[in-house]
Amino acid sequence: MSKKKPKPTPQPAETLPGIVDAHTHLASCGARTGAEVDAFVERAVAAGVGKICTVGDGLAEAEDALAAAQHNPRVWAACAIHPTRARELDDAARARLAEMARDPRCVAVGETGLDTYWIRHKPEETAPLEVQEEALRWHIDLAVATGKALMIHNREGDADLMRILADSPKPRETVLHCFSSPLDVAHEAIERGYVLSFAGNVTFKRNDELRAAAAAAPAGQLLIETDAPYMTPEPYRGTRNEPAFVGHTAYCVAEARGQDPAELAAEVSATFDRVYGV
Repeated sequence: MSKKKPKPTPQPAETLPGIVDAHTHLASCGARTGAEVDAFVERAVAAGVGKICTVGDGLAEAEDALAAAQHNPRVWAACAIHPTRARELDDAARARLAEMARDPRCVAVGETGLDTYWIRHKPEETAPLEVQEEALRWHIDLAVATGKALMIHNREGDADLMRILADSPKPRETVLHCFSSPLDVAHEAIERGYVLSFAGNVTFKRNDELRAAAAAAPAGQLLIETDAPYMTPEPYRGTRNEPAFVGHTAYCVAEARGQDPAELAAEVSATFDRVYGV
């Protein structure tokens, strides 16, 4: 009986100065203390990463994200309640998130949005769609009130998400994080002015349509992220991700766009600055 080949130890791509990680989860990567945050940032900087946005998907992780951003000048935070956990958005959580969103180190309200995948697969553990929609609309209002970007999580909720975004107040910027929707949704989102952020799944061999979406996004409407510790890019798919590995995704997106990687790095860095107001 043949043994499975061991997975290779992930390594950063060739250094790409100026690249960014527009969405990661440093706390879930294992960085909860200041020293741990600094260690992840140092490895990322060695790979060329200049700026990182770390994200909270619940109140506890949002607190960690904001603390990391307050500790390290290369890190900014996004704070919200993830749609699958939308039942946790009680009055106390709303009050604290509103306070966090007004902190200058918090640059986005997110990740919020819709996730019907887990409604189908683990309904007992996942907020129902109507609760997710109510939470999303509250987060949209918070982003508008604070002038911060809105960071969207969307898993198999395209039609409802685009409906809600169309009839809601308009945040200063809207980022569709870990963009994974069909190409027609990408074109509609681009037409509306949303920013598409691509993670490691754009490197997966079967995802030609996702690479076409990355190629379609004009400069200023494209970001690169890790979504670490998830979505590790090829050739390390299935291992643990971190911001230092974002270069693999950047090189793949540059190839899909027929673009010089250094030019892409400069573009997404400028977009990061504009979208997050840094």
